[in-house]
Amino acid sequence: MNRQYKLLHDIEEAFDQVVDASGLLVEQLRHYPTQAWALDTPRPDADWLGAALMDFWYTDGQDGRTTRPYVGLVAALPPVMDAVAIANSAKRHFAETLAAIKEEDQRLVAELKASLPFRHSYLHAHMKGSGLARLHLKQCWRHIPVAEQALQRVRFAWYTSGRSIRRVTVREAEQMLVALGDEQPHIQIQLRSLAGLPSSEPLAQVQQQAPLMRANLFYEEPLPDGRMRRAMNLALPLFIPSESGLLPHHNQPPPFPPESRTRKVRSDERLDQVPFLPSLRIFRYKTIAA
Repeated sequence: MNRQYKLLHDIEEAFDQVVDASGLLVEQLRHYPTQAWALDTPRPDADWLGAALMDFWYTDGQDGRTTRPYVGLVAALPPVMDAVAIANSAKRHFAETLAAIKEEDQRLVAELKASLPFRHSYLHAHMKGSGLARLHLKQCWRHIPVAEQALQRVRFAWYTSGRSIRRVTVREAEQMLVALGDEQPHIQIQLRSLAGLPSSEPLAQVQQQAPLMRANLFYEEPLPDGRMRRAMNLALPLFIPSESGLLPHHNQPPPFPPESRTRKVRSDERLDQVPFLPSLRIFRYKTIAA
């Protein structure tokens, strides 16, 4: 058995485990009904939770870098928390196996997206109903959020200021501009600006991240490290251990994020406020630009 064949066999088994573990979790939710809350539905029952946990698909127009969020809370009895742990273990194994496949040959990923859905009747039925189904691998392996222990309250807030910053060289920036079409006047202007920089100057390419919901968790008792609270971003419902089956107190956030920036510009901001190369969202560092 060659390595590629073994990796494909391994990823099929890992995918089966994700689907089976997710299905087991939904069954436990049906068997042990408790309080639940969701941002986008007034009645987040087991059917809604099952749809959220087993949503493995792209939708038309969805950016491949983003995942569809399901913000919610579930008061989970011990058997349900055990099922969440099994599902997360399966997801972790799937992600590790997928990483090994990408390292071996990125082209195998397209084959996986086409073949894996046919392994389960639920997924195959989804394909028949939707016409062309496209498997969203990240939505398959993304972690189900869990509170380590009982909570006193949860405070939700939209976070709209997230961004990723990647350092690029002057040469890399030049190549990216040329790739956009160096015959265009606005690209020529940016190329001339870039030519005035020393080749050793680092630049920063900034990507604004999609708004996300952040949950601040307040614990009934201190964590082992002494903390009484922590924050996490939610893409799937948060499962909270609860012997009573009741949710802790929580606020009701607005259903959509604010349109404007919610956080003030930091006084120690290292980048210029105005992009140096607007077409690439590339900025200069303040200490160098000065």
